Amino acid sequence: MSHRQSQDSMGDQSPLLLDKPPEKTRQAPIVLSTQSIAARKLGTQQLIPRNLAMSSRPKNRHHTTVVTLPVSLEAQKSAQRLNRDLSWEDYDSDGDSFSLRRNQRNKSYRAAITSLDSDLMWKQDLLQPVSEERAPSPKPTSSPGRKRTLGRKRNKRHGGSFKDDPCFYQEIKERGLQSNHLGADDEDAFQAGMPEEDQGIVVKNYRAAHQTWSQLPQVQESGILETMSPEERKRQEAIFELMTSEYSYQHSLSILVRHFKDSDTLRKTMTTIEHHHLFSNISVIQLVSKRFFEDLERRHQKDPVIQDISDIVQDHATNRFDPYIVYCSNETFQQRTLQKLLATNTAFKEVLKKIETSPECGGLPMISFLILPMQRVTRLPLLMDTICQKTVKQTSEYYAARWALKAISKLVKSCNDGARRMEHTEQMYTIQKQMEFGKIKPFPLVSSSRRLLKRGELTVCMEEHSIFRKAFSQKSYYLFLFNDVLIVTRKKSEESYVVLDYATLENVEVEDEQADLKLHLRLVTKPNSEGRCEQMVLIAENKLDRARWFTALHRHKEGGNSCNIDDDLPQYEATKAYMPKEPDELSLQQAEVVIVLQEAEGWYYGDRMRDGETGWFPASCAKQITNRIAIESNIQRMQRLRKETNV
Repeated sequence: MSHRQSQDSMGDQSPLLLDKPPEKTRQAPIVLSTQSIAARKLGTQQLIPRNLAMSSRPKNRHHTTVVTLPVSLEAQKSAQRLNRDLSWEDYDSDGDSFSLRRNQRNKSYRAAITSLDSDLMWKQDLLQPVSEERAPSPKPTSSPGRKRTLGRKRNKRHGGSFKDDPCFYQEIKERGLQSNHLGADDEDAFQAGMPEEDQGIVVKNYRAAHQTWSQLPQVQESGILETMSPEERKRQEAIFELMTSEYSYQHSLSILVRHFKDSDTLRKTMTTIEHHHLFSNISVIQLVSKRFFEDLERRHQKDPVIQDISDIVQDHATNRFDPYIVYCSNETFQQRTLQKLLATNTAFKEVLKKIETSPECGGLPMISFLILPMQRVTRLPLLMDTICQKTVKQTSEYYAARWALKAISKLVKSCNDGARRMEHTEQMYTIQKQMEFGKIKPFPLVSSSRRLLKRGELTVCMEEHSIFRKAFSQKSYYLFLFNDVLIVTRKKSEESYVVLDYATLENVEVEDEQADLKLHLRLVTKPNSEGRCEQMVLIAENKLDRARWFTALHRHKEGGNSCNIDDDLPQYEATKAYMPKEPDELSLQQAEVVIVLQEAEGWYYGDRMRDGETGWFPASCAKQITNRIAIESNIQRMQRLRKETNV
């Protein structure tokens, strides 16, 4: 701006400036650009720097970013350096065309900043930047369970390897778990079935695997998809999913071993026995998973179109997966040890919280890692069943898949039996030590076939002329219900019970007196421990407690776990894992399907489809399945698995 323009813009003050003699220390006046003559002009056109102009603009502007930064020589050098070092990292994963155009805008913006700096360089002795605290650059928000990509580019949807950015196994749900066999083209339908995010759970809600077999570059470039039948394509997807999910599972196991088990800080907060009960043989499990995946990957590397993996699955399930039985058998000690440490060990709790909130662990609790082997081993039969159903019948591949399914199902049954056997035996020894028979004829409580169905305190109203009324003066009694005997006790302390009477379940009858608002259950023992017929009325605290006792007392009349299942009963899919706290509760893993037989006050009583185990679980842990095709397919899968694999 010339000296004459400066005088004109100064208005009435210009004569005063002309009358004063020039001073050597006088600086040229500063005129803000917003107050200049050009800025005050109104019109339809505007002058912009040449380097900021673009020949074409994107049709869709996804967002606009406003950047405020001080103008300095350092900014000029930084902008020049950014222009010179443009690389593939400047391209985002939002789509090829959009990311390229957006980064072109970034490049033109940096060029404009460079030219702006060069135009203002001569004013640096006049313009003094104001010193201010620079706020840190905002980082994109992410869910606490998502793993950061440390130095690696995220995969594009149709490129790269599934090993580049592995997911936590807690985050994924295999398509093969759905019995209606959604294929790779049913992505929208698969995503529609996902539950909403729930942060207050022990295991993160799942999402679909980020890459499928048909998205592999070698598959797309080879032209295989053009000649392959839809049925064979779905079979390849099922085989590939078993392999990729094993890699995600192996990745989560490595986090458990490296950050939890091998943590010296965490180890120092507990005893050696507690550490062993907590982690058991998880390092061996990790090695077994690693070798299993390597065999699968080696088969895949030979040819993208995998002929079969059933022989690999059968070999590992038969000869190398025994450590899973050991780990599952330790589940009772593991849960008890973890609950004890969290309740009584402050140092353990603080260190554990610090590890869980680290970015490497994705904000996931340790319990979600500890239950991974149980979760994985129960999913393998479902994944193999999907491969079996996708394979052409009466072929060698089909029969091989069936043999692999039988082998992996036998392993799961051994894991379940081992866990139950250890849990029940430990329970029997504990209860035996806590009971005092007194004048009542004692009997050996510990038995390999005996299991605890339910326990708890109830108010007992005795009938007149009853032996119970003569024997007791207390109103509340503690009942132990086993699969073959009912024991009535009086609670002395948390670890001591005095036995008042007992009767075998074949001599116990229960009547549900729903007409009474006091939630009565009439219990008839004929005979009891002394050979006499007795009656008592049990009063539950609420409807849920009464329903749970009534159901438990009726199970022996219905043949244990067996029940008539049809497709008219509601089905629920577990959206989160649930660890049982009472003997009559049902453990759940993510994506497991349960047929609900009864509902009471926010709790469901159901039949777990994979093995027929029954129990109660919170309604908040599952979501009802409403798709009719999925319901019918689940029934067919349940019947097929229980018949062919005898689980």
